[in-house]
This record gives sequence, structure tokens and C-alpha cells, in this order.
Amino acid sequence: MEKNTATAIVTANIASIVSGIVALLLASTLVQGMAGTIGVNYGTVANNLPPPSQVARFLLESTIIDRVRLFDSDPQTLQGFAHTGIAITVTIPNDQIPLLTNLTFAQQWLNTTINPHIPSTNVVRILVGNEVLATANKLLISSLVPAMQTLYKALVSESLNHQISVSTPHSLGILAASTPPSAGKFRQGYDTHILKPLLSFLRSTNSPFMINPYPFFGCSAETLDYALFRPNPGVFDEMSKRTYTNMLDGQLDAVFSAMKLLGFDDVEIVIAETGWPSVGDLGQVGVDAESAAEFNGKLMQHVMSGVGTPLMPNRTFETYIFALFNEDLKPGPTCERHFGLFEPDMKPVYNIGILKHTVAAAAESTFPSYPTPVSTPPAAPAMSPLPAGGGAKGKQWCLPKPEADDDALQRNIDYVCGLDSEYCGAIQEGGVCFNPNTVRAHASYAMNSYYQALGRNGYDCNFAETGIITNVNPSMLRLLFALQFRSFWLMILNSNIRRRIDQSLIESIE
Repeated sequence: MEKNTATAIVTANIASIVSGIVALLLASTLVQGMAGTIGVNYGTVANNLPPPSQVARFLLESTIIDRVRLFDSDPQTLQGFAHTGIAITVTIPNDQIPLLTNLTFAQQWLNTTINPHIPSTNVVRILVGNEVLATANKLLISSLVPAMQTLYKALVSESLNHQISVSTPHSLGILAASTPPSAGKFRQGYDTHILKPLLSFLRSTNSPFMINPYPFFGCSAETLDYALFRPNPGVFDEMSKRTYTNMLDGQLDAVFSAMKLLGFDDVEIVIAETGWPSVGDLGQVGVDAESAAEFNGKLMQHVMSGVGTPLMPNRTFETYIFALFNEDLKPGPTCERHFGLFEPDMKPVYNIGILKHTVAAAAESTFPSYPTPVSTPPAAPAMSPLPAGGGAKGKQWCLPKPEADDDALQRNIDYVCGLDSEYCGAIQEGGVCFNPNTVRAHASYAMNSYYQALGRNGYDCNFAETGIITNVNPSMLRLLFALQFRSFWLMILNSNIRRRIDQSLIESIE
């Protein structure tokens, strides 16, 4: 063998070995990065979930997830995650935001809710409300930033401000424009009065701006490949001269552009929620376990790749997948109850690399089959349903079933109003449809707004089987109420007039 040939072979072998070592290191780094940056939303709108301590143990021992976002601050849940090291984000309900502007209340909340569980439970972030701007509630919106500032002061007083950050998540409804991404801007009024001081607070406390981007809710049959990270022609942004190959990047960059417009492009962005359902209603495109696995699997790879987005290159994003479990009591269409990575018995709905290798290998032989989209026709109510879908003749409306209770209807209101404040502006205090001020009346308006906006599909009036499609116009019901209300006051007025006339007659006789 010639010397040059031998040298070439040795060099090639060394290069191969080095390449293999680098690949192993990169793979190890990626897994560690995922474990440190990919989290999950732990929702509990269900009646069949395992106890929190069992959930915590499962996540610790069987998955690579070490970040969990809670939608409350339930003490049993916080206790369940003690001594696991899992980073916990807790949420203060929207209705407590005005109270939180008082420093004494904020300190008491901290002392009774958080302090008893630290340091054994690794609480790293407190969220003040959820999608507050989407509620269109003026009191909540005006109290949001003061509440965050006051809570931070309470953390400082307990020397917890370096351990626990304060933020709040937003829906993409905060954007007035998102297409093209470089033209993204916040809604007028919210931009300078709410979001600018909020971003200033986040910058000063080194806290992230948290958003809930959902390509699932923004896609159609024509843009499904774009939403699912599949090969597609891409979308060219004429303003920035950049091409987008997936919808998530477009949504993230639209938010970034809006932040940059206010001078806060240096504030970190965290994806507080995103996901894809595995089961839906008949006719929904791309709602199946294969698509859910494809989106969430590619999501993990993309946010951890370090590629970033066209306007935010070379970045990774802390990301929380929605959701940990399928939740059987969630309102809305069928898909809302099937966003989970796991069933309540902790069997995976599909595999995206969340399970640790030994657990995943053991699960392969009994891996669940992919569920198929199902149709959930409404049960026969007192009112006669019309054919579902937009193809039926005549105008249709979505109303609550007569037997639906107020708790279920309030969940429907919260769900719809949380998606977009435009659905519910009329039923806010001072709105044109605020009266009659009852849960059923407000639910009628919210459910029908959602049903009409999404194209009058039958499944968009399901609402966990509390909605029914009808030809009864809700506006006529409000008109009847108004007429009854007017008649009542006329009767009272007439009786008062009669009493005054009678009294005058008596006084004249005397």
C-alpha cells in the first residue's frame, strides 16, 4: 500500500470518527435542549384524570418533559410536583386581576398560594390571567399591567423575583395585521396604552412575551401543508423579501414585527400554547392522529433546531404543547377535547419522541391505533334541529339546548370569548346585547357568533352537546324580551299614574 493511500485512509477514518462524535454530541444536546425547552400545558377540564402526584411521577420517569404550565395554582397539583425538579408555571385566574393591583392582596396571595410549596416545588413563572385582551373586559384590561407590577413587588419583598418571573399569555387576536409577517402590528388602542407598558415591564424584569399561536385555527384545506411543515411552494413576503415555508414562522414573525414597531424587539418570545387535535368532526380537514403527530413532532424539531424564523434567525423558542391530556369536559367542537398527547390513562395518543427511549420501546407493541374523525350529531332536544352544515336551506342559528345548565353555558362563553373578543363585544357591560344579563342569553349570543363566523358547520354548534342548530332567530328572542320589559314598565308607570290620580281625588274630597 502506497504511503499517500494509507494516509488518506487514516485521515478518512479519523474524519469519520470525529463526525460520529460530533453527531452524538449534537444529538445529546438536542435531547437535553428539548427536555429543557419543550413543555406541556396541563389542563384539567375533565372528570377522568389521574391524581397530580401520579402525573408528576409519569412526566419525570417516562418523558423528556421538564416544564409544565398550569391553568391555575391548585395546591394539590403544586404539592404533587414537589421534589421532581419540573419547572412549573402557574396561572392567576382572570377574575382576580383587579384584586391583584392591591399590594396587600398580592402579598397574601403569594404567602398562601406559592410560599408553602417552595422550594420543594420548582415554581419558575406566574402568569397573570390568560388572553386577557381577548375578553374585551375594560376592567380586566386596564388592571392587567398594574396587577403584574404589583405582583412583582410582592415577589421582590419575598426575595423571589430572581427565581420567579411574571408574564401573561396572549392570543393572536392582539394583532391588527399579520399578513405579510413584516407588516405585523398590534391593535390600535391596545398598542400604546396596554402593550407598550406591558413590554416595558417585561424588559425591565427580564421576562418573556408569551403568545398562543395556533396554525391549526389559521389553516384551510389549501394551506394544510403550509400549516403542517410539509413541503409547499412557500409564501413570499414582498416587504422583507423573505420566503416562509410554514405558518408558525409567519405567526411568530408577525408578533415580532409588532413588538419591533414599538421598540421592543429585544424581548424574548415564548410559545405558551400551540398544538393540533387528533380527533374531530366529519368534514374537518387534517384532524386526525397522523396530522397531530406530524405537527407536534415537526414543531419540536423546528423550535429547537436553532434555525429560528426569517426575521428571528438563529433562535430557539421555549414552547409549551397543548395539551398533556385529552380533556372530556371541554366545551366547543369535538376537536377541543382531543388536543392531548396522552389519554387519561397515560397511554400515548401518538409518538413524537416525548417518551424516554426505554418507555417508548415498551409502548411500541401496544401503541394505540390512530382514531378516525367521527361525527357527533346532536341529541334530539325540545327544539327541532335543522340539517348541519352551511349547505342547508334558510338561515340557521346556534342556541343552547333547553336542558343545558349554566355552568356548561358559562364554559361555552369563556371558550368563545377567549378565542376572539370580537365574538363577545356586544355582550360586555355597556354592549348592545348585554341585556338580558343572564348566562343563557350571553351564551346564546357567543355560541351563535362562533357558529356563524366559522361557516355554520354542524360541529361548530356542538359545544360538548349543549348547543343546537335552529331556525329561531336569537334577535327575535331579545326583541320579545325587550317588548316584555317595556310592557312591564308601562304597567308599572300606569299603576303609578293611577295611584297619583286616585290620591289627588281623595285629597280634593277631603
